[in-house]
Amino acid sequence: MTFQCLDKGFVIWLTGLPGSGKTTLANNVARILKRNNYRVEVIDGDWARKTISLGAGYTREERRIHLHRVAWVARLLARNGVVVICSFVSPYRDVRKMIRDIIEEEVPFIEVYVKCPLEECIRRDPKGLYKKALRGEIPNFTGISDPYEPPENPEVIVDTLNNSVEENVETIIKYIKNRFNLEIR
Repeated sequence: MTFQCLDKGFVIWLTGLPGSGKTTLANNVARILKRNNYRVEVIDGDWARKTISLGAGYTREERRIHLHRVAWVARLLARNGVVVICSFVSPYRDVRKMIRDIIEEEVPFIEVYVKCPLEECIRRDPKGLYKKALRGEIPNFTGISDPYEPPENPEVIVDTLNNSVEENVETIIKYIKNRFNLEIR
């Protein structure tokens, strides 16, 4: 297989409430890019907390430190021609600004807001975390006992309540295709 070689990659950062569909979208975008022979890495919260941020907690400061590490890993990969797709709740605007600042020193950063109402995320509850948080068993849980601050000016907004996975993936692909003049079928 011959890879499409990008001099520099870029970072797509999906942010939204737990259960909004970030990882599903990240994996589907990655699949399409890989099918088109781009070098792609998906970094999601579960993987990062088991590897580069082992033991990271969920307080505001612990999240900031955790996401600082992830931003540097994403930057290093992207500056070496990899398209990096990050899927993190990343609930605070100031921390997302820090992430953007770290990454944009060397490579483009695309913030994707994965919009989904809290009620729908609670209904989906793919990992059963909302149930636990609502019972008070999980402290600092985004959307329940800790805030989520929606992005004010994301490059892309996808709506996982009103649009299908395929429609949302197409929105993201269309954006990066146009912005970077990529050949994607």
